[in-house]
Amino acid sequence: MEPAIPILSICMTCRDGREDACDTRGGARLARRVAEKLARDSDPQMQLRGVQCMSQCKRSCIVSLAADGRFTYVFGELDPDEDTHVDALFELVSQYSNVPEGFLERKDRPDPLQASILGRLPPLETQSPLVSNLTLAET
Repeated sequence: MEPAIPILSICMTCRDGREDACDTRGGARLARRVAEKLARDSDPQMQLRGVQCMSQCKRSCIVSLAADGRFTYVFGELDPDEDTHVDALFELVSQYSNVPEGFLERKDRPDPLQASILGRLPPLETQSPLVSNLTLAET
């Protein structure tokens, strides 16, 4: 069975403080940059979608990466005008697609995405030793 194509979601309403100078919100600028790079890719390895607010306003610009049966990651504090941040998202997708359940330790993620993580959520059905079912006796 072919693994699901990862979905990169970008908050379109994130503000980065440069809206007056750029006439566009930071999240929309980040989405545009990623979409342009994706359009140049002859073999896209992800789907891209915009989300109207991902509720992380204090840590914008926000993205999440998810796929069926894989960990979901949420990252913030991305700079839409920084090439290394855009490139890091593509590198992340490649890494994510090539490891079991999409699990990436901090040291394995691209540099710009090591400290900007907001969450790593396991898939509902997982074999990861990070996850265990709890009973009352274990809490």
